[in-house]
Amino acid sequence: MALALVSITLDEANAFVAAHHRHHKPVIGHKFSLGAARDGKIVGVAIVGRPVARMRDDGETLEVTRLCTDGTRNACSFLYGACARAAFALGFKRIGTYILASEPGASLTGAGWRMIGETSGGSWSRGNRPRVDKHPTEPKLLWEISA
Repeated sequence: MALALVSITLDEANAFVAAHHRHHKPVIGHKFSLGAARDGKIVGVAIVGRPVARMRDDGETLEVTRLCTDGTRNACSFLYGACARAAFALGFKRIGTYILASEPGASLTGAGWRMIGETSGGSWSRGNRPRVDKHPTEPKLLWEISA
């Protein structure tokens, strides 16, 4: 059976992320969330919000802050494509996402996104602002698609 796109609440998407994501926890807020369903069962979710990086938060750009599946074939590229179409339909000009440098990005390539940069990674903790890292600190790749 083919994948079906469904609208889901942030609570539903976060519950799926909590149960299935390899290295990130649920998020606080979003602009919208989408689900991929097969035979009426959610097999993947995408949570889209404002860009985390201040310099990318220009009012014209959104960011996929979480994308998570249960391993269903093609669910990632299906969701990345749906997120881009939804963002453009809402009037946004760009949508981006970060993945770990150790991840291949095949789903993003399959959905027509392109890699546009790399961060150095590292901790958010500073001497005057200590934090406990609860996420991977390796370099990240920034992928984007424009309307």
